[in-house]
Amino acid sequence: VQLQASGGGLVQAGDSLRLSCAASERAFRSYNIDWFRQAPGKEREFVAAISWTGRSIDYTDSVEGRFTISRDNAKNTVYLQMNSLKPEDTAVYYCAADPRFSRGWVPTRIEYWGQGTLVTVSS
Repeated sequence: VQLQASGGGLVQAGDSLRLSCAASERAFRSYNIDWFRQAPGKEREFVAAISWTGRSIDYTDSVEGRFTISRDNAKNTVYLQMNSLKPEDTAVYYCAADPRFSRGWVPTRIEYWGQGTLVTVSS
């Protein structure tokens, strides 16, 4: 199972970014895909998730209405569209393969992690 996150960068508050998570065929067809993030000095936290069918989606409250998670089955890719970015969104963002789709999103149940991509939002 392979996951590769990309799309991070340095933006100003209010700007948008789209992160991509390219997954291997097995990861894409067998796992739900989550996005987590980790800010300096803080624990890794859940951001968004999409089920392997694409029919179920969940977000953490702080990004609801600003971020949109989606998947492109033809490209084995999950996207995280991030709009109205805030300085507090600054973090390394990770995509992850999650065998479950249920609230109680914790890093400990993740089976596979992609490498992170850094998002920096300046004020």
